[in-house]
Amino acid sequence: MVTYDTHPHAALRSWLGVAAITASLFVFLTTELMPVGLLTPVSASLRISVGTAGLMVTLYGVSAGLGVPFIVAWTRRVNRRVLLSALLVILTLGNTITAISPNYPLVLTTRLIMGFASGVFWAIGVSMAMRLVPERHASRAAAIVMSGISIAAVVGIPLGTVLESLTSWRTTFLIWAGLGALVFLAVVAVIPSLPSTNAVSVREVFGLTLKNAPLRLVLLTVVLFVLGHFGAYTFVRPYLEQSASATPFFITVALMVYGAGGAAGNFIAGYTVNRNLRGSFIVGCVGLVTSLLSLLTIAHGHAGTIVTLILWGVSFGVVQLSQVNMTQAAAPDTFEAAMSLNTMAYNTSIAIGALVGGLFADHLGVTSVVWFGVALTAASLLLAARPASERKVALGVRPG
Repeated sequence: MVTYDTHPHAALRSWLGVAAITASLFVFLTTELMPVGLLTPVSASLRISVGTAGLMVTLYGVSAGLGVPFIVAWTRRVNRRVLLSALLVILTLGNTITAISPNYPLVLTTRLIMGFASGVFWAIGVSMAMRLVPERHASRAAAIVMSGISIAAVVGIPLGTVLESLTSWRTTFLIWAGLGALVFLAVVAVIPSLPSTNAVSVREVFGLTLKNAPLRLVLLTVVLFVLGHFGAYTFVRPYLEQSASATPFFITVALMVYGAGGAAGNFIAGYTVNRNLRGSFIVGCVGLVTSLLSLLTIAHGHAGTIVTLILWGVSFGVVQLSQVNMTQAAAPDTFEAAMSLNTMAYNTSIAIGALVGGLFADHLGVTSVVWFGVALTAASLLLAARPASERKVALGVRPG
């Protein structure tokens, strides 16, 4: 079982702390994915290709993924409230530098550093929220924090697109720096001291992949669906501009619809994961594959695009919450360490997906990126849907 602190904090402050962590997830995720809605203006402003602009997502994901197991282990004795506060300071400064950066190399360097902070947050954020409340409410706290993903999709990324259309992409990042500062103040004000409890050394973190076969399976499944999903999603704006003659306003609406679908999927999964965790993930993956195929077939007009993005959002919401619960179920006694590995797999896959998607977009056209997404999400579905005995054999686990 996951070790929780006793509950000495007042109920109101505990849930305010959960809200502050949810807000932290919101600013971290919108910062990571903001370029998705800004690829066209950023590439035009800095005189680079759309595929090259996608490196803003790639490098952020590389550092968030590869660095997190080491940083989480090295900071295993640091109070988690102090650590989260420091991460938000890095995020705020990074968005400020991005906003005023005179060239693209500085933008990429800044994003690389910010990615380290984002990765550590993903590893510690959910477990922090679960520790703030009584054990019986831990799953609810985790679901609330994960709803920040949907909030980011519904409000954050579309709002960034709107702000860019009204001002500029630089002003958009500057505004997000201000939001990061406000969240920092909230964390300092409402989150109590949270000494590290179950973080382990680097050797022990990576040792989990050797001795924990269920966790290995979860990580492989996550890698496949994230590669497919984000490979396609990173280039959704140029795809819609090409296939559906979408205007910036329509893209904003479409991204908001997608985000609303994600919120609905997160809400649905909050109930279904407790009843059938693997089944929830499988159904969500079916939806991802179907929505990407719909993007290729019916999303050539506004109505088809909206229907497709609703399904895509709902499916991603279900898959996202399911995979976090799958990680906890696979390693309940070392959840923070397991989440650092999950974060490494997840964010590295975002980076690789964006990189490969950029290569496809520049050399074969943006439609090829969607086909890439179909192939990888289908592979994740097939792995998750295989009988347990076959999945164990695939991972090199002897029967019995």
